[in-house]
Amino acid sequence: MFRFFKKKSPPATPAQPDAAPQADAPPGPADAPVPDPVPAAPAPEAPDVPDVPAEVEPRGDAAAGQPAVAQPSAAPPEPAPEPAKKASWLGRLKQGLSRTGQSLGGLFVGVKVDENLFEELESALIMADAGLEATEQLLTALRARVRKERIEDAAQVKSVLRQVLADHLRPLERTFDLRRANPLVVMIAGVNGAGKTTSIGKLAHTFQRQGASVLLAAGDTFRAAAREQLIEWGSRNNVSVIAQEGGDPAAVAFDAVNAGRARGAGVVMVDTAGRLPTQLHLMEELRKIRRVIGKADGAAPHEVLLVIDGNTGQNALAQIRAFDAAIGLTGLVVTKLDGTAKGGTLAAVAAGSQGVRPVPVYWIGVGEGMEDLQPFMADEFAAALLAD
Repeated sequence: MFRFFKKKSPPATPAQPDAAPQADAPPGPADAPVPDPVPAAPAPEAPDVPDVPAEVEPRGDAAAGQPAVAQPSAAPPEPAPEPAKKASWLGRLKQGLSRTGQSLGGLFVGVKVDENLFEELESALIMADAGLEATEQLLTALRARVRKERIEDAAQVKSVLRQVLADHLRPLERTFDLRRANPLVVMIAGVNGAGKTTSIGKLAHTFQRQGASVLLAAGDTFRAAAREQLIEWGSRNNVSVIAQEGGDPAAVAFDAVNAGRARGAGVVMVDTAGRLPTQLHLMEELRKIRRVIGKADGAAPHEVLLVIDGNTGQNALAQIRAFDAAIGLTGLVVTKLDGTAKGGTLAAVAAGSQGVRPVPVYWIGVGEGMEDLQPFMADEFAAALLAD
């Protein structure tokens, strides 16, 4: 049976008198040194969450696992004004994609609008990881606009390319429906080092800000560090974590879905062990987790997300293709666009390059902060990729 823990409140201290003694009062005990106040007895502990029915217990290998962990944390700081926060986010995105922005932007300075410009653009887009298919689609659309509108100024060509790129990426833009099920069960996969567990912590913060209660499941039972990392994110977000040492990750997922339903959680996010697509036995483990989640809730998982590192370039396409074939992806989370990321990979995804299905991109990340994971917007991404 799961147990929950909550830190004790510090001892209460009696309030000091508001006013000092009158100056003409006769000497008395009030003039003597005041002894230190005696701490009051601490208040009895209160459960961190509503009572859960006793029958909600681990099944299978989870019976030997650790109880769920719930750590309180300080209330989140007041959000910055929306315009300032948005400007800061767009600035970081532009900076993260500056490598590609400088490469593409430099092509439009002091040049004629001729075939040489389009050839330079072709090379630059391929070098930005857009791939052959996406590059061909983008340049075909750009040439058509330039001819139709009789554009002769290179700066205008750049502006039109930004519009063409945004239109190309728009099929990947989709709003994440947080209310489509209760609880909404989200299974999250990705290779080691992609930022999967960190993204789960950021999403927990985001979902809570949108008014949903969150429950996390530490389904990466192979690495103790991964479990502890998720528990730490749970503590920072003040949400419960279903965790155990070793055992069957599918059992952890099963328990988490049942516990989420019993507690009235809005979202249940299931972490899974990081793995490479070539590790066939581990990919089969992912399929098992997905099947077991379906046994706990016939409509679940409602979302199956893949976290990919924005710096992996064309390798991301192989990951998307393999994980999609194994567990049927519903969305992507693209992280680490604050380093050497070229950004063109999303154009390749939108183009269906290398047999990849255009899986929606729900979020992109540019840093480690709680607010550094934001919804993907085609217009914003294209503007950052072709920033002046």
